[in-house]
Amino acid sequence: MNRIQATKILQRADNIPLYLHAYAFHLNMRVEKILPENLLDIASQHQLKGIKVHVLDGESQSLSCANDERLQQFGEKARRLGLDIHIETSASDAKTIDQAVAIAMKSGASSVRFYPRYEGHLDAVLAQIRQDIHYIKENYQHSGLTFTLEQHEDLKGHELVKLVNDADFPQLSLLFDFANMINANEEPLPALAAMASNVTQVHIKDALIVREANGLGHKACISGQGDLPFKELLFQLVCLGEDKPQVIAYGLEEEVDYYAPPFRFQHEDNNPWIPWREMSETPLPNKELDVRLEKEFNDALNQIAYVRNILQKLKQEAVAVLK
Repeated sequence: MNRIQATKILQRADNIPLYLHAYAFHLNMRVEKILPENLLDIASQHQLKGIKVHVLDGESQSLSCANDERLQQFGEKARRLGLDIHIETSASDAKTIDQAVAIAMKSGASSVRFYPRYEGHLDAVLAQIRQDIHYIKENYQHSGLTFTLEQHEDLKGHELVKLVNDADFPQLSLLFDFANMINANEEPLPALAAMASNVTQVHIKDALIVREANGLGHKACISGQGDLPFKELLFQLVCLGEDKPQVIAYGLEEEVDYYAPPFRFQHEDNNPWIPWREMSETPLPNKELDVRLEKEFNDALNQIAYVRNILQKLKQEAVAVLK
């Protein structure tokens, strides 16, 4: 940590915009024990900036199933509590984007996250994603929403950066996930270095790296118990941006037991095959469901405290540097 970085840490660490992420409550939302409205209550209770919620979170009670009145009430509740809403979806085709944008607009959300899920050779996949981004730009550039493309297990950092840079779409940036580059056979710090200039949002999690089949899988775990350079990633992200913070939202995405296999491999050619994959999902346990649901809830709350504790440690180091 140098003096410039230390100054940034002291200026920013107490006020970084932490968002409750619905996936931290994935199992509870699968059984409809926690609904999108409950996320607002939890975020408010823990003095967070807002929530990140998927259009399908909450199953039959998800925002994708909500009528206009409920979406409006959802947004009004968020505003009463002083909370921002980010909507997330798990594809990039026009129909999926249209649904997410409609929910975002009706609920007063500020941002939409998406990621592509296509099968095919890399060049063809990238061409399809360019078309999807063009669709978003043509239809929603002036909607008042920002859009983030998440690095999600199959594309490498430099490929994502080129997609954003080529789009000439100021409302589009990258969302950096602490673990998802692993499945594209990248390490976290080099991936962040490649993506840094385009990153405005983050998903915070920890994971164990699983080495298999000439590639890397990851199994998410309790923050602080994984293989990721958690503190260093947080430090570098907080320091992005010269005059003001570049990262405007940090999603607290504790997702213990989520597993994703390798999608990119060592020694692959320049146009590898990208396999199809389903949306992210953590399986429900076969027994003691109530115990697991309670543990998931507690893990999510513990992550909030863990991240805040890391930030305080960075502040202490910054003070020492500036003495």
